Amino acid sequence: MSLLVLIVFVVVPRIALVLVYNNSYYLQHAYNAFTFPLYGFLFLPLTTLAYSWMITTGQPVTGYGFLILIATIAIDLGSLTGLVFRRKGD
Repeated sequence: MSLLVLIVFVVVPRIALVLVYNNSYYLQHAYNAFTFPLYGFLFLPLTTLAYSWMITTGQPVTGYGFLILIATIAIDLGSLTGLVFRRKGD
């Protein structure tokens, strides 16, 4: 079951971000204002989910945690740039 949840988070992070916001306090605990999760929803949804998970569970943002954040930023930016290049090719 947890593998299915992980696959959903990676494939459709914006839907997962809305589900996490509506059904838990992960985002409210990790971020003091609503603007950061909103910007995360628009630009870096997977990074927003990873950071809120790390803060809520007490994982350090140094070492492996920092590598996780760098990997999620790369995945998010890769999906954004892939959309831009696909639209220019059409």
